[in-house]
Amino acid sequence: MPELPDVEGFRRVAELASGRTVREVEVRDAQVLRGVSESEFRAAMRGTRLGTPWRHGKWLALPTGEEFPQLLLHFGMTGRLLWCDPGDELHDHDRVLLRCRGGDLRYRDMRKLTGLHLARERADVEALLGDLGPDALAASAADYRHRITRTRRGVKSALMDQAVLAGLGNLTVDEVLWQSYIHPARGTRDLTSDDLSRLSRRAHAVLRRSAKVAHVPARPSWLTGHRDEPDPHCPRCTTALTRSTTAGRTTYHCPHCQPL
Repeated sequence: MPELPDVEGFRRVAELASGRTVREVEVRDAQVLRGVSESEFRAAMRGTRLGTPWRHGKWLALPTGEEFPQLLLHFGMTGRLLWCDPGDELHDHDRVLLRCRGGDLRYRDMRKLTGLHLARERADVEALLGDLGPDALAASAADYRHRITRTRRGVKSALMDQAVLAGLGNLTVDEVLWQSYIHPARGTRDLTSDDLSRLSRRAHAVLRRSAKVAHVPARPSWLTGHRDEPDPHCPRCTTALTRSTTAGRTTYHCPHCQPL
């Protein structure tokens, strides 16, 4: 499932189309359009000049013209954004193509759980993104401390809540908690000041490193480098990792490094 680092990679892909005019709009599957008809979408996007893309959490925005309309994309579980050369073969899951001089910006999605929204004014952006917390990469240590502790629940559940901090997903949260020596079920109100400081530092470090490669990497020294092994062990202390379900998601942690 695309998380903040993946969407940061899609933002860099979208930058390849920045400044280009959309010459044609090809909607191959209108099911990915949200709140706008195919004809309205075509009319709104055709002939526009794409601006500088921006990201908030797992959402990506493509402004046009001076600012609006804006195309807001969410990638669900299987969505991707690609820049393809003219004439590149179409993929079965290419749903929407913005054809520009020199290439196509393609929204590709197998499961179509989310999709593309058209924001015609600032109020439309607020309606879609207004309930999100601060972007997890841009958030300060104070943001982490305040927003995590204002809710009473397990820390993983809090971090997975996009209204608390936007952009964190299952892989990122497991990695951050492992690097922070914090059990995923630890209560948010039980975290010490040192715990919270360490958590925000490690979150920023994991997100920065992951954003550079546009995914959470399976580094040998990270939890993510071992969680998919047949018999996964902690790369720090070699203890067998524990697999459980937290906040409805498969969770891995080290019972030695992350005691409850």
